[in-house]
Amino acid sequence: MLFPPVVMTASHSDSLVVLFGATAGAYGAKLGSDERELILLVWQVVDLPSKKVGTLHKSLVKADNLELSDQCREVSGLTPEGLGKAEPLDRVLQQFSQLVSSDLKVLGRSSYTLCSDGQLLIRQVLHPETSKKNFLLSDCFYSFYDLRKEFHTCYPSSAAVKDQTIKTMAEYLGLGTDETEEDFGVWQVKTMVAIIFSMLSESCNHIFTEPETVKYKYETGPCSKSETVDSETVIRARGLPWQSSDQDIARFFKGLNIAKGGVALCLNAQGRRNGEALVRFVNSEQRDLALERHKHHMGSRYIEVYKATGEEFLKIAGGTSNEVAQFLSKENQVIIRMRGLPFTATQEDVLGFLGPECPVTGGKEGLLFVKYPDGRPTGDAFVLFSCEEYAQNALKKHKEILGKRYIELFRSTAAEVQQVLNRYMSTPLIPTLPTPIIPVIPPPYTIATGSARDCVRLRGLPYTAGIDDILEFMGDATGDIKPHGVHMVLNQQGRPSGDAFIQMKSADKAFMVAQKCHKKMMKDRYVEVFQCSGEEMNFVLMGGTLNRSGLSPPPCKLPCLSPPAYAAFQTAAAVIPAEAALYQPQALLPATRTPQATAAAPPAVTYYPAQAAQLYMNYTAYYPSPPVSPTTVGYIAAPPGAVAAAATATHTPILPQPGALVRMQGLPYNTGMKEILSFFQGYQYAPDDYNGLIQLSDQARSVLQAPKEWVCL
Repeated sequence: MLFPPVVMTASHSDSLVVLFGATAGAYGAKLGSDERELILLVWQVVDLPSKKVGTLHKSLVKADNLELSDQCREVSGLTPEGLGKAEPLDRVLQQFSQLVSSDLKVLGRSSYTLCSDGQLLIRQVLHPETSKKNFLLSDCFYSFYDLRKEFHTCYPSSAAVKDQTIKTMAEYLGLGTDETEEDFGVWQVKTMVAIIFSMLSESCNHIFTEPETVKYKYETGPCSKSETVDSETVIRARGLPWQSSDQDIARFFKGLNIAKGGVALCLNAQGRRNGEALVRFVNSEQRDLALERHKHHMGSRYIEVYKATGEEFLKIAGGTSNEVAQFLSKENQVIIRMRGLPFTATQEDVLGFLGPECPVTGGKEGLLFVKYPDGRPTGDAFVLFSCEEYAQNALKKHKEILGKRYIELFRSTAAEVQQVLNRYMSTPLIPTLPTPIIPVIPPPYTIATGSARDCVRLRGLPYTAGIDDILEFMGDATGDIKPHGVHMVLNQQGRPSGDAFIQMKSADKAFMVAQKCHKKMMKDRYVEVFQCSGEEMNFVLMGGTLNRSGLSPPPCKLPCLSPPAYAAFQTAAAVIPAEAALYQPQALLPATRTPQATAAAPPAVTYYPAQAAQLYMNYTAYYPSPPVSPTTVGYIAAPPGAVAAAATATHTPILPQPGALVRMQGLPYNTGMKEILSFFQGYQYAPDDYNGLIQLSDQARSVLQAPKEWVCL
C-alpha cells in the first residue's frame, strides 16, 4: 500500500519533511482501508527559505505479516524476503526522528512540519497501526500539511482535491512523470519536492501557514437537543464489545478528529449497551475517512461502520435536563456508572462505598442519582472522577457489597447519562394509549403455506430500510404484491434483521422479481433476492432457518402447532404498524383474568392509527423471529363501545384476549423450558375457551387438551 509523501515542518513554515510510504496491501485512494501494515518509508528534508534539501532516505519496515498483495508486489517490486531483514516500525520511526534532526542541523534549522500527498498516510495508516501496536507517535505526526489542498489553493484551476495525485500535480506543472527512472518511493518524494519548489516560485509565492491537525485525545462533553448536528458528520458503529467505552471507540478511530462529546453508546430497552454507537466527527471529510474503516477490527471483533443522521445522534446523545447539563459541565472527567444501588442509598453511602482512594470530583456534586418522574430512585447513579487513576480504583470495587446488594460499576459516557435520564424521566407513571381512530378487525387473508414458489426473500437489507424503501426497490413489481404481503423479519431485540419476505400474486411474478432485482442496490448495500415458497417463508418467520442444506425447524422442544395449523390464528393476528413501537409494553398486554370476567370477556379488537391502515405498510406479527406469541404484541385494547360495534359488524371468529396468553419478563438468561413448566406447575390450558371460536386441527386440539402440557408459540 502506498503512502502519500508527507512534508513535516516545525514552526509551520521553515522546514518540511516530505514523507512517502507504502503498505503490504492497497494504495492510492484505498490506502489504509484494508488494515495492512506499513512496509516502506521514504523521506527528505526541505528548507523553504533557502530552497535546499537534505539527504533522501529510504527505509523498509518489517511487518508482522509479510504476505504482500499482488498489486503491492507489482508496483513496489518488494519481496517478503527483503522485508524479513528490515527493522520493525517502532525502530524505523526512531531512526526517522534521528536522521531528520541530523539533516535539520546541517541546514541550520531545528523544527519541521509534516506535509503529505493527502490525509491517508497519517490518518489511516500511521496513527491506527501505532495505536494497535501500543506505542506513541512523536508530536510531529499530529500536525501536517496536505499537499493536495495546498496545491489546489496555489493553483485554483487544477483538479479537485479528491482527484489529485502526485502524477496529476506533476503533469499540471509540466514536470517529468516517468516513474520507472527511479526506485519505488524515490520518484514520488523527488516529485513532491519539485512541486513544492514550483509553489514557492515568485509567480506563486505560496506560504504554508495552516497545517492539518490530529487530536491527541478524545474530549468528553454534553450535547443539547437544541444543537444542530450535520448528518454528513455522523456514523453508526455496530458490533462493539459490550464493555467498550467512549475512549475505546475513539481509539478505534485514532487519527480522525471526533467532535467534542461525539461518541454516543446506544442502549437497549433494558438500559444496557447493545453493541452500537453513534459517532460525530468534526467535518464530512473525517466522516468519509471513518467509513473506510468498515469491518476493521477492535481486538478480535470486526466493527461495521455505516452512515447515520444528525437526528439519530441527537436522539441518543441530546438532553434537556438542567440537572444533567450542570453535572456534565465539568469537562474532561471520567464518568463511571453504578448500577444496583439500594433504593435507600444516600450520597454519603456512595461516597463511603468508593472510599478515599477514589475521590469524587466535587464531592456530592460529582454524584447524579437517576430517578423516576415521581422522585423514586431507580438504583442507578453516575459518578465523576478527575483522572483515570481514580476511575480505575473505583472499577476495582465492581460487585462489592453496599448494604445487602452488590454494586456493578462500568465506564460510561456523557451520551449514556443523557439516554438513561431521558428514558426514566420520560416514562409515564400510568401508561396510556393515544386515542384510537379506526377500529379494525383484520380481514381473514391467508398466508401462503404451500410449495408454490410465489414468494421472494430479500436478504442483506440495510438495517435502516423500511417498507417504503422496499416498495421503491421493487419498482414496477409493487403492483404484483399481495395485500399485506410484505413481512419484515425481526431479530431478538425486535429490530430489523436485514431479511424480508414478499408474497407475490403468482410464481411467475416472483421469478421475474428475483431475476430483475437480485443484487440491486438499496441505499449503500446490494440486496440479494431469491424465489421461495410460502412454506419456506413460514419456517423462517417462525424462527427456523433457510440455508443451502435445506430447512431447519424453529427451536421448539415441546409439542407445537404445525405450520398449517397456525392458520387458525389468522383472523386474530394483528399486523403491527410502525407506530405501535411507540406504545409502552404494558399497554400491549392483555388485562389480568379474573374469575368474574372470564365468562363475559368481550372479544378483542385490533386498533390501528389511521395512517397505518395502508395496503403494504405492515410489519408481520404472525411469526416474528425469534418466535413469540402473535397475541403478545399484536393487540391494543379498545373501548367497550367500539368493541361492540366492531363485533356486530362481522361474523369472523375472534380469540378471546383476556387471559388467553401471558408474557413473562425478567427471566434469567439460562432459563430452559423445564424451569418455565415447573414455574407453571398445576396450570393448564382451558380448551373450552376456544370451542366454537376457532377451527383447530386434530393435532392442535390434542395439544391443547393434554393435561399439564404447554404450547410453545
